[in-house]
Amino acid sequence: MLALEPEDAAFLKNFALKSGSLKEIARLYQVSYPTVRLRLDKLIQKIELADQHEEEPFTAFIKGLAVDSRIDVETAKLIIDKYEKEGKPI
Repeated sequence: MLALEPEDAAFLKNFALKSGSLKEIARLYQVSYPTVRLRLDKLIQKIELADQHEEEPFTAFIKGLAVDSRIDVETAKLIIDKYEKEGKPI
């Protein structure tokens, strides 16, 4: 199960309470609509990565880097795909 940062959990709670209205969320956080959309997209990517159910320690490590924003999600996916295709420990 995905463990969310407190800020992400609060964002999702507010998103649900505002019935998914990005316009209302933008108003609540006093940011632009595109900023809210970007944050939501990032959360979606985090959830998608967590749902892939990889138990391999290296894969979990790479996912953790992406979730912590130390690397971007697309880079994490590329690394994981390459690792799985090669089938070799790094």
